[in-house]
Amino acid sequence: MELLKTLVDKGLRAESPTRDEARAVLETSDDELLEVVAAAGKVRRRWFGRRVKLNYLVNLKSGLCPEDCSYCSQRLGSKAEILKYTWLKTDEAADAAEAGLKGGAKRVCLVASGRGPTDRDIDRVSRTISAIKEQHEGVEVCACLGLLTEGQADRLREAGADAYNHNLNTSEATYGDICTTHDFSDRQETVRQAQGAGLSACSGLIAGMGESDEDLVDVVFALRELDPDSVPVNFLIPFEGTPLSGQWNLTPQRALRILAMVRFVHPDVEVRLAAGREVHLRSLQPLALHLANSVFLGDYLTSEGQAGQSDLDMIADAGFEVEGADTTTLPAHRRQLDGQSGQLESDGSEGPDAGADRAHPEGPEDLEDLKDLERPVHSERPGIRAEELVAVRRRGAGTALPPNA
Repeated sequence: MELLKTLVDKGLRAESPTRDEARAVLETSDDELLEVVAAAGKVRRRWFGRRVKLNYLVNLKSGLCPEDCSYCSQRLGSKAEILKYTWLKTDEAADAAEAGLKGGAKRVCLVASGRGPTDRDIDRVSRTISAIKEQHEGVEVCACLGLLTEGQADRLREAGADAYNHNLNTSEATYGDICTTHDFSDRQETVRQAQGAGLSACSGLIAGMGESDEDLVDVVFALRELDPDSVPVNFLIPFEGTPLSGQWNLTPQRALRILAMVRFVHPDVEVRLAAGREVHLRSLQPLALHLANSVFLGDYLTSEGQAGQSDLDMIADAGFEVEGADTTTLPAHRRQLDGQSGQLESDGSEGPDAGADRAHPEGPEDLEDLKDLERPVHSERPGIRAEELVAVRRRGAGTALPPNA
């Protein structure tokens, strides 16, 4: 396909495609899917080799959020039967992070429900960051606390935070359809505040909420304008008890095309395979590793993921390797934050694994090897009940049970 040749050529130069080219990726057929994955895999390997960065979520405060985001099980009025608890103590949060780090995670993501943190909340999270960093020198810590007010990003940076996450989620044109308590520009402003404080920005999207191809292209290019270092791609987990509980709009093939489009638009950025991968990609998760260079290990905020060991086995079986703590994630030309701690600084190398393709010319990313995989079955909705796919988290943070890591 001439389209894919153009996209690969641009991606290898860290150039973004046009909007029309991005939309065309979403419009490719199932018969062309493996060609799309193989093409995007070339771009992924150019900048990130065969490495997979592991990230671990710690839900510091769960449920009872005053915002009305339709996709969220923690939203105002949610009837989802999730865990609900107030702030974890510092030692509890540090212990939860410890489990993920022992499992191989390189970054800990500290998340709390709510519109945004109070100054007291910033103090609390700062103590948690300090406790984690004291026990694990060089670990990356990302905070995700909602909308920030002036000065809060600076305080998190001073406390040792490396990054801040705040997703755009969907296009500006449709944002009002999923949330009325804040708007798209509020989210953009929080990302900019984080960047202004010297934090590495992490901002992504949620696919599967009924959006159009145009909406997906809009949000991915809006993210391109913000220029985050990490772009998590979430797939809607349709919790019972939320307004979007009946939304089953994704197939494994559709999810892969979305990931490929994100990789082409963000060729040299950390693309993270995030929540919902088990629900929507299912047995095709290994193919997604040819597109994304980062995943969440174990469970999510309010839902269970596949077993942490299964994640590690999947990565190894697909021919990839877990990114070590002493390896820099981003290509050298993107590591611009002087003073950013640990792995986010430049070490002067060409790139994390710039020679990966040369070292493995016959890798499984080649099209002929991909074609050996079983062709996926196209279906508009999974053939099993939703409750069998969506498992509410009942272990780890906020419980007496050991975490999944």
